[in-house]
Amino acid sequence: MSKQQDARSNRTHGSTTGAGAPAPSDRNSLTVGPDGPILLHDVHFLEQMAHFNREKVPERQPHAKGAGAFGVFETTEDVSAYTRAALFQKGASTEMLARFSTVAGEMGSPDTWRDVRGFSLKFYTSEGNYDLVGNNTPIFFVRDPMKFPHFIRSQKRLPDSGLRDNHMQWDFWTNNPESAHQVTYLMGERGLPRTWRNMNGYGSHTYMWINAKGEKFWVKYHFHTQQGMEFFSNEEAATMAGADADFHRRDLFDAIERGEHPSWVLSVQVMPYAEAKTYRINPFDLTKTWPHKDYPLIRVGKMTLNRNPENFFAQIEQAAFSPGNTVPGIGLSPDKMLLGRAFAYNDAQRNRIGTNFHQLPVNQPKVPVNTYMFDGQMAYHHSGNAPVYAPNSGDRSWADETGPVAESWETDGEMVRSAYTLRSNDDDFGQPGILVREVFNDEQRAALVDQVAGSLLGGVREPVLRRAFQYWKSVDADVGQRIEQRVREGSASKPAEGMGEG
Repeated sequence: MSKQQDARSNRTHGSTTGAGAPAPSDRNSLTVGPDGPILLHDVHFLEQMAHFNREKVPERQPHAKGAGAFGVFETTEDVSAYTRAALFQKGASTEMLARFSTVAGEMGSPDTWRDVRGFSLKFYTSEGNYDLVGNNTPIFFVRDPMKFPHFIRSQKRLPDSGLRDNHMQWDFWTNNPESAHQVTYLMGERGLPRTWRNMNGYGSHTYMWINAKGEKFWVKYHFHTQQGMEFFSNEEAATMAGADADFHRRDLFDAIERGEHPSWVLSVQVMPYAEAKTYRINPFDLTKTWPHKDYPLIRVGKMTLNRNPENFFAQIEQAAFSPGNTVPGIGLSPDKMLLGRAFAYNDAQRNRIGTNFHQLPVNQPKVPVNTYMFDGQMAYHHSGNAPVYAPNSGDRSWADETGPVAESWETDGEMVRSAYTLRSNDDDFGQPGILVREVFNDEQRAALVDQVAGSLLGGVREPVLRRAFQYWKSVDADVGQRIEQRVREGSASKPAEGMGEG
């Protein structure tokens, strides 16, 4: 080891930027106030995300293993009081593409490992493409995008052996207690959907809707499967992983080929704009759900997948999604994870499939494009000899809106690196505790104990093991005690791996 390398290894101030300077924070991005938007001059965050997007080539990082199909979304209800978006006007029919995936597994991994499932939708609307990039759970593991690369790496592979590691997973989860809600979902039956057709989908984030009057609302998307929710047991999932690693991909393709077109009903929860300021739960926290008794579901329409891809690589593998792709009447929210993804997803596609990924047929909108993005690798659409700058004195138009932005919110405060401001009902373990006690039945609670205990027996060591027991006791005292007892006795019914395996 060189003197320079030795000096670096002995630093005590923490991590550094790529240039070697002390990094300001690996836990919190730079925002205007605790609840404000992320700032573009948070160079450390942008460097982390840009490098993370280029960490693996060429498969997606994460959501590498997946498949999808084309279909149509039909708006059957009148929700014009909440949004002026063309695709959500009653009677509108919009072509679309859906891609389902696992989060942690690589391209060749089995479909049926225990994992969160991606639920990504691209709507080819009359106002441009709208992407809704969600999962089969309404929440996520972390609430600040600065943590996202660290989370994904903790679910991947060890640097020395190249193997998955339960200890590494639980080390991250127990050091980040906001993960408890999503981990509870993951360790329950929803961690093993029987097929993609038999799982729900969620936008997960909070989005903004704007109606024709300019009135603003906060919304959450819920896609409920019309095939019914069905799940694998650990044993069934493990058997299927060995028998057919592409089971979910095959099931979707074959069902559509048979004419059995899966469908999902879209409903939304709608929160009046002003209520977000004082609601007892931070409505922009991705680790939280909105109680339905406060904001009941409002039906919007129906999504049906009715056409398989003709070429998997061209139409599915090259499909690019980004939650930053919105249309008039739909906007983002102060959700830090959403704002981070709005940058990171399109940037990931620039690295993965090229600068002009948006020119690929599967990613092209159905409406004319007049963009001031030019050249780069594989540019095959062009604007002839029209001006390439704006403003210009030629006949090429450019955008020139000024004043207040419709899809916006107000914010004020100092620039800080901080977690969200806690509200009266904001804590990391309250909602997962409700899930365990009030949503799960006795059989599901017993299965949760078996699954978690089996995962902890799979190589999790101290001090992480001790933190994991406390983690689950904080979710629910009884369930936590049963998990600890099972692990201490070493009598889990069958070793069950954590995220990534049955």
